[in-house]
Amino acid sequence: MYSKELLKGTLKTIILKLLSENDRMYGYQITQKVKEITEGKINLTEGALYPALHKLEADGLLMTEKEVVGNRMRKYYKLTKTGNSKATEMVDELKQFIETLKAIMNVAPQNLSWSV
Repeated sequence: MYSKELLKGTLKTIILKLLSENDRMYGYQITQKVKEITEGKINLTEGALYPALHKLEADGLLMTEKEVVGNRMRKYYKLTKTGNSKATEMVDELKQFIETLKAIMNVAPQNLSWSV
């Protein structure tokens, strides 16, 4: 499992990416999809997921739909038009950042100079 620090900087992008591919999802469904895709390497907690969802909603990137399933109310999250654009932008930015990190990490060992 990855550190909270690594996940914190990418959580909103992960959520937006999943919603861009799945139309609408509810919270638990998001956690399970991430767990499945990452083969358990990323485990989203409610304490991390829901504040991120609420922030994305407050920023106008998500809207919610409530639906009764069985005898429970389920809240689905869906991208707004602005959210769709922002998802593409954030995913592209993250891909570029990952490529930059790869370049840094693939520096030949004799060129590495680490100081602590």
